[in-house]
Amino acid sequence: MEFSYVNPTQIHFGQGKIASVSDAIPSASKVLVIYGGGSIKKNGVYQQVQSALANHTWLEFSGVEPNPTMETLDKAVVIAKAEKIDYILAVGGGSVIDGAKYVAAAACYDGAGWDILLGKHSVTEAIAIGAVLTLPATGSESNAGSVITRAATQDKLPFFAPAVQPKFAVLDADAMKTLPERQLINGLVDAWVHICEQYLTLPTGAMVQDGYAEALLKNLLVLTEQYDQRETLHWRENLMWTANQALNGLIGAGVPHDWATHMIGHELTALYGVDHARSLAIIQPSLLRNQLAVKKDKLEQLGRNVFALAASDDLAERTIEAIEAFYHSLNVATQLTEHGDDKTAAIDKIIAQLEAHNMLKLGENQAITLTQSREILELAVK
Repeated sequence: MEFSYVNPTQIHFGQGKIASVSDAIPSASKVLVIYGGGSIKKNGVYQQVQSALANHTWLEFSGVEPNPTMETLDKAVVIAKAEKIDYILAVGGGSVIDGAKYVAAAACYDGAGWDILLGKHSVTEAIAIGAVLTLPATGSESNAGSVITRAATQDKLPFFAPAVQPKFAVLDADAMKTLPERQLINGLVDAWVHICEQYLTLPTGAMVQDGYAEALLKNLLVLTEQYDQRETLHWRENLMWTANQALNGLIGAGVPHDWATHMIGHELTALYGVDHARSLAIIQPSLLRNQLAVKKDKLEQLGRNVFALAASDDLAERTIEAIEAFYHSLNVATQLTEHGDDKTAAIDKIIAQLEAHNMLKLGENQAITLTQSREILELAVK
């Protein structure tokens, strides 16, 4: 258990905290506010941001889509360069914040922004970023990761750079009031899989990381059981904080990570438009069954400590069934149906994309080759 850990993002948590943006961004900064559709104008978030920036010079860029595309974001890069923007405020969920990270990095680079995703450009400099979170799910508001889609080629790739980690993030659960139920459910599922990718690997004796991960997973089970209370501040705040803690680096410090579910899931999103969280729910149970032999110990630990399952010879498999039941209780599918009728062609297409993106050895043991990925997809594609 060896690691260096710091999380430099300052969190402003609670009702009315959007006003803190006023002091969080230096008054001399020229700000580009980046957001998605018009929902922030309907729920009052935009107006609060507007008030907070009353003494700042600022511009805005809207239209960042779910699974943000390079094609859209490059338009914001042009603005950031031309206007000499020195602070970006991302107002939205993980997609908007991920998009802001791309803009912040690409605006400080003379080449094509996609070079960042291809690994041709290493990001060491970026425009400062702040975030106002409206959709809890990805934890992007306080980590250094981003995932961007190139629509023209159906590529969806991640990048990681400390330079794009937000300087601050505002977490006011009132911003969630008008979220569609589908997005709330996606938040529960996304946070669940983020935790599992850092927990469902192999035993390491990391008591704090394991214990904290289990507490967060139990939170998500309780929030699912209390889903009828989703309009209460108590429910929303607990989801917002749990999703943040799921991927702010703490539970992953010094322990093995998996992320194979994410890498395969990204291809379902890029090819078939499956919501990110739902792509994870489709892949994860099949992946766990494929990797049961190496994940058996941690699956059994999850079954005992999170689902309170009794000991048995088939505890690991029963734990996978409990995870599936968790997804099904939220009406989230665990098999891909968006591909149409030709299962073989769909699997071939996904495997081809994995190969093109050099996703040849995935998982904590780098043991999920294209052969294993195909076996996983055989189980996951209906």
